[in-house]
Amino acid sequence: MTETRGDIDITTIVVSWNTRELLARCLASVERELEASGLRGEIVVVDNASTDGTPDVVRKHFPVATLVALEENRGFAAANNLALARARGAAVLLLNPDAELLPGSLDALWRALYAAPHVGMAGALLLNPDGSVQSAGYRFPGLTQVLLDFFPLHPRLVGSRLNGRMSPGDGLSPVAIDHPLGACMLVRREVVDAVGGMDEGYFLYSEEIDWCRRIAQAGWTIVTAPAARVIHHGGQSTSQVPDAMFLQLHRSRARYFRRYHSPRFLRAVALAARTAAAVEALRGRPRATALREVAGIYATAEAADA
Repeated sequence: MTETRGDIDITTIVVSWNTRELLARCLASVERELEASGLRGEIVVVDNASTDGTPDVVRKHFPVATLVALEENRGFAAANNLALARARGAAVLLLNPDAELLPGSLDALWRALYAAPHVGMAGALLLNPDGSVQSAGYRFPGLTQVLLDFFPLHPRLVGSRLNGRMSPGDGLSPVAIDHPLGACMLVRREVVDAVGGMDEGYFLYSEEIDWCRRIAQAGWTIVTAPAARVIHHGGQSTSQVPDAMFLQLHRSRARYFRRYHSPRFLRAVALAARTAAAVEALRGRPRATALREVAGIYATAEAADA
């Protein structure tokens, strides 16, 4: 076990927005796992101006947690950064409110993170509520993956390497990945101190990908700990406004691609979005309008770098 900062091993950070019931299950799983693992922990909940009574649930049922109730939705990155600034743990667990730690998962994450000195972050094996594998980690997004976002995928492609998905390996040993899904990430505090927090220019989506890219560029290895199994109900916040979230996804992707790719890359994505919009319009599908807006997002990003 590594040295701690003071008397705290892990600070768990949960950013919530109108996911009251799921948050309660999430926090209960964290408390259970802290007790079972013997790790010393603290919990920080940052609520992004929920209107469903989330803060009251935290105050009433999880008094051990520190609650930061914001008066406006400041986004995922900014809310996490608020909590990172006050975190006292040697490691920090960023956990979505729609995620539940299964027995043994916290200990498995901890062991994976400290298995070698070059490991800076460990993600979990995310499961759907029915127990099927949802995500074992991803490659950093490229042109193929973003193109697949524009067209309906055959089910076999959704979980394929072509779509950026990575395998959990033997299901026991940590596997090197580019980045985990942001639903569950355990990171060393020294990594946060070295690379800083998340880029608050991302309101929602891709902030964890950008963060992981910076962590990797700083020389750290990122792994999935397949023995750390976590149920991820997935998209409970974003599914409330799916059309708006599709556009937000690509605003964030455009920011990411502009930072790490060339204007030519952005031009190719804009062309692909226009092509997809034309195809969807011919099929009479409503997604055509959103795709035209997406094409404009990437064209604007390209022009900014011209």
